[in-house]
Amino acid sequence: MQISGAEIVVRCLQEEAVEYVFGYPGGAVLEIYDAIFKQQQFKHVLVRHEQAAVHAADAYSRSSQRVGVALVTSGPGATNAITGIATAYMDSIPMVVISGQVATPAIGLDAFQEVDMVGITRPCVKHNFLVKDVTELAATLKKAFYIARSGRPGPVVVDIPKDVTQRMAEFAYPDSVAIRSYVPVTKGHPGQIRKAVGLLLGARRPYVYVGGGAVQGNASEEVRELVQSLGLPCTNTLMGLGAYPGSDPKFLGMLGMHGTYEANMAMQHCDVLIAIGARFDDRVVSVPSHFLSQPKKIIHIDVDPSSIAKRVKVDVPIVGDVKLVLRDMLEQLRQSGQRPDPDHLAAWWKTIEEWRSHDSLYFSPSSELIKPQSVVRALYEVTGGEAIVTSDVGQHQMWAAQYYRFDRPRRWINSGGLGTMGFGLPAAMGAQLANPDSVVACVTGEASIQMNIQELSTCKQYHIPVKIINLNNRYLGMVRQWQEFFYGNRYSESYMDALPDFVRLAEAYGHVGIRVDKPADVEPALREAFAMKDRLVFLDVITDQSENVFPMIQNGKGLDQMDLPPHMREIQQVPFENNRDYGNMC
Repeated sequence: MQISGAEIVVRCLQEEAVEYVFGYPGGAVLEIYDAIFKQQQFKHVLVRHEQAAVHAADAYSRSSQRVGVALVTSGPGATNAITGIATAYMDSIPMVVISGQVATPAIGLDAFQEVDMVGITRPCVKHNFLVKDVTELAATLKKAFYIARSGRPGPVVVDIPKDVTQRMAEFAYPDSVAIRSYVPVTKGHPGQIRKAVGLLLGARRPYVYVGGGAVQGNASEEVRELVQSLGLPCTNTLMGLGAYPGSDPKFLGMLGMHGTYEANMAMQHCDVLIAIGARFDDRVVSVPSHFLSQPKKIIHIDVDPSSIAKRVKVDVPIVGDVKLVLRDMLEQLRQSGQRPDPDHLAAWWKTIEEWRSHDSLYFSPSSELIKPQSVVRALYEVTGGEAIVTSDVGQHQMWAAQYYRFDRPRRWINSGGLGTMGFGLPAAMGAQLANPDSVVACVTGEASIQMNIQELSTCKQYHIPVKIINLNNRYLGMVRQWQEFFYGNRYSESYMDALPDFVRLAEAYGHVGIRVDKPADVEPALREAFAMKDRLVFLDVITDQSENVFPMIQNGKGLDQMDLPPHMREIQQVPFENNRDYGNMC
């Protein structure tokens, strides 16, 4: 029996056990929307902007280990989705975006609402397809889901002309996919794994550096076993938070531009570093030449061979699925029965504890002004550390990463690589729909939240009870911080002097709004908000305008050249090689 191309699309989504499709209709996809109307196997969520559709699908994927799906029309619908696609691409998120296209005879003729979606998205997708033959539609969608979730995950765009959705064909969904030019390596090389084990066992100052690849690769259990069985210090990147428990003493905090003093100092001065699903990006190691000025041996595990030695030369590259590689590594460690030298490890931990004793995340409390850091700490206490936390981008994002201790993966949902303002609210929607029994909190700022604030309407329509914590300092906070540090306090266009009344705005959308402007009211307001389990609550928290994010590494500076918070300004950072507790690296 033949069915339409639109019905084939719907049947493919059903075969993939898709639960939600986030989208916005338009002329080029009306056939698909009509087919969606006739089925009940998956649900469609009507967003108010296509960027929000892709962000919601992205967060649905991040928080559920499934492939997110977004559906947009041609022209502006497709271009509105680009920011969301690029966000997912930078963070390696598996997603399939189906875009409508003008009819095949009109392609290239500047037809109404025509854009070259394949050309536009080529730099920011894992792969894309333009389907001109309805008989190839099912096989193409099967390939799209396979490519999106395998190897290093990423977004895949399937562009479908309207006439292809109208044509008829038999439906046959392939059982498997074989792409000759795409065969991801999953098993690590045994010889390289042996070398890595040998380096770790012989290290004087070992360090475990874990990135988002460990979260996407579901390797958190193996990371924990490696760290705990060997007694090693561990750090996570912004994208890797939760891969190792944030409340565990062996966790030194996030590293990088706004990482803790101890995490950054250990990264700079370790002698053997094992990087797991991380890519040594500029916000983590800053300047590669300075990072490598302290001799160290580097083990790098990643499923994507192009990520290895891209910025930093490594000694033991291991290409493979991080979970499988770590399992093989742990098995070799069990068989050997060996452990790192306890005396060297004890001396290394002694130095780390000295660094940690300075408490680089300390901030001065106030009885008059609400400190944004204290709001995140209160959020952690009120939710028992069990919330799924989404964020937008800026100071509030860094404070959420620093002060909310994520003990499990897929609980921290943020735009790391692209740094996309407007991500937080639609991401909270996607995470809540993927995890209906979980508490979802969006930590945002008064500038970011306005970029997709129309999604409050979507939340009302679909009864999505997320909690929004708006750290409102009336500035583009991170921009203001940089202008204070580097531009002589010239706050050019960073002050928000025409803000809405967020409480009344939330109420206008049918939600609950609460304004908090006194430190003593923060925790009670949070408890009140989270007690309303079936309502979206918008907490507008008026915070201290002068607070900055510390520590901070300026552009061009090294990991051990941090701008430190006021209580640490007197610390003289003695070059580590002068520490007589350590000899030359083995």
